[in-house]
Amino acid sequence: MARRKKQPQSEHRKKITAAAEQLFMAKGIENTTMSDIARMSGYSKATLYVYFKDKEELIGVLVLESMQKLYDYIKSALECSNDTKQRYLEICKALVRYQEEYPLYFKMVLDTINIDFETTRFLPEEKETFLVGEKINELLAVFLKEGMEKGDIRADLQIHQAIFFFWGTLSGLILLSANKENYIGQEMKLSREDFLQQGFGMLYRTIVGENV
Repeated sequence: MARRKKQPQSEHRKKITAAAEQLFMAKGIENTTMSDIARMSGYSKATLYVYFKDKEELIGVLVLESMQKLYDYIKSALECSNDTKQRYLEICKALVRYQEEYPLYFKMVLDTINIDFETTRFLPEEKETFLVGEKINELLAVFLKEGMEKGDIRADLQIHQAIFFFWGTLSGLILLSANKENYIGQEMKLSREDFLQQGFGMLYRTIVGENV
């Protein structure tokens, strides 16, 4: 009888992170233990520690994966058109999609992150996540600069501040619409999608040039 091929380490890690993600979503990160993850993934607790040092490393891997997905979403959004407003709306849609697929990590990537990799201890995933975030910021910076060169975006816009303004405003709007969807429907008579479209439009009008 042929022996079953041994699975590579990456496959074991993938199974464990998939189980951890399910539990984090269902129970919350604080309420999920390594024992819970072991049971869900079908491994012993001792085996879990072969592939992950602790729960913090597991979290770091999941946040990094979700951030890489966000980078892919935004990159694809910017490649869909040469029109400044359409590209902006595609970025907005990419953020909504990210929040819907990764609601837990959407909140986490907006939290305080480690930016001191010289004097503090950190997980490798933390630095990688930071670098992916910087790549996303660079995509947005190029988008804004190109819009300014076309005259579609205000020439006096401060790029770095504008990117942070984008993150804060768009993420807040998306989270609000998710948490208050029933209220928006009842009191404003708007669907979540219509509410977001109005909000995205208001933000866009703050950055456009006079001729737009």
